[in-house]
Amino acid sequence: MRFAGKTVLITGAAQGFGAAAARAFSEQGAALVLGDMADSIDTDLPTRVVTLQGDVSDPDYACALVGLAEETFGSLDIAINNAGIVHDPAKIPEIEPETARRVIDVDLLGVFWALQAQLSAMEEKGGAIVNLSSVAGLCGAPTLGAYAAAKHGVIGLTRTAALEYARKNIRVNAICPSFAATAMAGDAVTDPEAEKQMTRGIPMRRLATVEEVVQAILWAADPANSFMTGQCIGIDGGLGAM
Repeated sequence: MRFAGKTVLITGAAQGFGAAAARAFSEQGAALVLGDMADSIDTDLPTRVVTLQGDVSDPDYACALVGLAEETFGSLDIAINNAGIVHDPAKIPEIEPETARRVIDVDLLGVFWALQAQLSAMEEKGGAIVNLSSVAGLCGAPTLGAYAAAKHGVIGLTRTAALEYARKNIRVNAICPSFAATAMAGDAVTDPEAEKQMTRGIPMRRLATVEEVVQAILWAADPANSFMTGQCIGIDGGLGAM
């Protein structure tokens, strides 16, 4: 019960990493504020849960989620900025302007607006923020140019926020998964041949499991992990070592 008495905010909580992280935090005692564009957030969890549907690209939504945490539970202790989208594979000149804007709005500006609201709320008591970037934020990602640009931006925000708020006892870190067994991986989740093609550049030659990524999120958020900030950690089956 290492998160007992803590209030945790999670975006993108209807599926994938967000849904699994919500269950893991709840099972370890946290009260939850969950957000997603979808209305299918699972609230059948061991601890108290409140939800708010909305779009992370809207700065008012970021403020509303933080406000909900404070009004319902009295404070915000941990935030997991997980919501994100990806575009279809295409070289940079082939990515439509509307597609690029939407990816940047959700994946980068969504984290920016979230940080603005969350850092202000945590300034007095401290806290922990975990941003979901990607291995595409640590290196080039052919045919995923807009996505890679957004995720590189999340790395920059993470490091900057960590430096700005280190003396306020607010830790800001990023988890950077490679391909994982979520909806974003498409057919590779169920088709061994598709998985083989997708993971051919990963030394472990497989997708990450959702649970492996969630354990890293919990570790980054853990109050006992109190001296780590500004770090961007690859959960990538060895890809970053190459």
